[in-house]
Amino acid sequence: MSKLKCAVIGTGYLGKFHAEKYASLEDCELVAVVDINEQAAKEVADKQGAEALTDYNSLLGKVDAVSIVVPTSLHHKVSVDFLNAGAHVLVEKPITVTVAEADELIEIAKKKSVILQVGHLERFNPAVTGLDKEEKPLFIEAHRLAPFNPRANDVSVVLDLMIHDIDIILALIDSDIERIDASGTAVLTQGTDIANARITFKNGCVANVTASRISMKMERKMRMFRPCSYISVDFQNKTLTKHKTGDKEMFPGVPEIVSEESTFDAGDALLEEIKHFVTCIKTSKNPLVSGEAGRRALKTAIQITDLLDKKIVEEKA
Repeated sequence: MSKLKCAVIGTGYLGKFHAEKYASLEDCELVAVVDINEQAAKEVADKQGAEALTDYNSLLGKVDAVSIVVPTSLHHKVSVDFLNAGAHVLVEKPITVTVAEADELIEIAKKKSVILQVGHLERFNPAVTGLDKEEKPLFIEAHRLAPFNPRANDVSVVLDLMIHDIDIILALIDSDIERIDASGTAVLTQGTDIANARITFKNGCVANVTASRISMKMERKMRMFRPCSYISVDFQNKTLTKHKTGDKEMFPGVPEIVSEESTFDAGDALLEEIKHFVTCIKTSKNPLVSGEAGRRALKTAIQITDLLDKKIVEEKA
């Protein structure tokens, strides 16, 4: 197969890294980067040897694949245009603003027989790929804490940070959601800055998920409790720790606890994500984070956000 003609739409903080990864792949040709900020587009284009554009419409029908790294409010519009033009699309998370918009993208991708992948980057964290997906947890606790950053405040902390853990949890738990309880508050912005959600699944599993963008430290951890075992994932430090009962006794009648820790190389999750996207295009393979997976995560995040918004209104009344 000849090189895939690729483009990146949006050259902000993350978009410039997408451009860098495509430019590094032998089976891809980065033909253009697009940004309404002409200078921003030119800086990335010059560095990666691509054309700089301020309007993506001239690329429709002329590229094989695109990364869409624009504000969430534009995900639907830009994705629709490229999918309808027959291009494969990797759109950053969250997939869209509404579930209806996500449904439309999924439908167009099926109709056009093109790949629609959603950029839930944490799925390509080596500590996550090292998990045994066959053992289903009974209880999950997740914490994703970050210092305040004005860059991502167009969405709530749920759609910005918590959605990463929501996506991973939904991929691990093969069950529908029975109930969601949530609490949170705004601190530095008009939206929710710290939130907690308790998700109860129909199979009995419970996930307690906390996200904050006003923390004094960075922490990204998930703990999973299973029969006779406990697993801890540290996304930030790329470690996977497994604790399970052993054959010996710690006390009479009480089994010993055997621990095993795996530390992974830092790797390059974004490069792996884009390489996976390219492989799916070439093999017609369903992506790890499909449009449907992105939709599930979005739907759950919206349900949590709606609960939080309702409580904020009630508190102000």
